[in-house]
Amino acid sequence: MKAALLTGASGDIGSAIARDLAADGWSLYLHYFANQEKVEKLIQELLRAYPQQEFYPLQMNLTDEAEMEKIAAQIFSLQAIVFAHGTTEYGLLQHVHSREMDDLWGMHVKMPILIIQAFQDKISRSENGRIVFISSVYGAVGSGLEVLYSTVKGAQIAFVKAYSKEVAYTGVTVNAVCPGAIDTKMNEHLTGEEKAELMDEIPVGRLGNPAEVSFWVAQLLKTESSYLTGQAIYVTGGWLK
Repeated sequence: MKAALLTGASGDIGSAIARDLAADGWSLYLHYFANQEKVEKLIQELLRAYPQQEFYPLQMNLTDEAEMEKIAAQIFSLQAIVFAHGTTEYGLLQHVHSREMDDLWGMHVKMPILIIQAFQDKISRSENGRIVFISSVYGAVGSGLEVLYSTVKGAQIAFVKAYSKEVAYTGVTVNAVCPGAIDTKMNEHLTGEEKAELMDEIPVGRLGNPAEVSFWVAQLLKTESSYLTGQAIYVTGGWLK
C-alpha cells in the first residue's frame, strides 16, 4: 500500500490535499502541530470513505529539530512527502526579531530538508518517489511586509531545483506548487475592501480555493508524472506571475 507523509494536514490546503490523495488510494501520515481535533475529524472522515486505507495522526513542532526522532520512529514505509505546513509574519523587515527569522527558516526550509534526509532511502526504494513543497508565488516575485516569508519560500524553490537533479536517477521527483491568493485562514486578516482590491488585481477576478491547489499536488504524485521534476507550478489565476 502506498503511503505519504503530509505536513500541515490541519490547514485548509493540507486538508484538501489529504482528501485528494486519499481518493487516489494513498494511506497518509497526517501531521499537525496544535489542531488535533481537526485532524482527528479528518481521519474519521477518510476512514469512513476509504476503509481499506490507513490514516495516522502525527503531532510535531516543525520549529524544533529535537523532535526529528519522533517522526522517524513512527514512519516505516514511505513513497511520498508533501510539505503543506507554514506560517508567515506580517510587518516591516526592521521589526522582525532574530527568533522569528530562525523559526521561519527552520519551519519552511531546515526541517523539511532534515525530514527528506531521514526518509530519502525509503522514498528512493519505491522507484516512483515524490516530494512536493507547497511554496508561494512570493517565492518568485517577493512581497513587501512579508520579506522573510518571501525569502524562505524562494529558498524552497531553489532547493527543489537543485535537489531534483541530485535524486533524478533514483526515480524521485521533486517539485513545488506555488499558490497565489487562496481563500484560506492565512488571508483572514484582510478586510472586505482589501479583499475586493486584491481580486481586482487577479486576472481571473477571484481568490483561488484550496481544492485548486490540491489538484496539482495529486497530479504530481501520480506515476504518470515521472518526467516532471525540478519545477515550480504557479497556481495564481494569472496574478503576479
